[in-house]
Amino acid sequence: QVHLIESGGGVVQAGGSLRLSCTASGRLGPNNNMGWFRQAPGKEREFVAVISWSAASTKYADSVKDRFTISRTPEENTVYLQMNSLKPEDTAVYYCNTAPIAYFPWGQGTQVTVSS
Repeated sequence: QVHLIESGGGVVQAGGSLRLSCTASGRLGPNNNMGWFRQAPGKEREFVAVISWSAASTKYADSVKDRFTISRTPEENTVYLQMNSLKPEDTAVYYCNTAPIAYFPWGQGTQVTVSS
């Protein structure tokens, strides 16, 4: 069973940056495209970004395109999300999982709060 642990969240002012990390306790396989998702208070969890196993391809939600960058280090079983030019509407709990379908149990997530 793979367990996902997200970290790196915090409180930042609008325009600031944060780097999130997601580490998998078990070994990720070559079919595991990994993604970041987020859930704001009172809203459904939504897709943010996905990266292929080889890191050769990425895809982003329109709302974060050109501001967020997803990356991964397969040998470390870690996926990152570099978030720049943060906006108050980016405030949410951020989660990682396989994408587009989440196969693993959801982790605790990491809270990102952007103040205006």
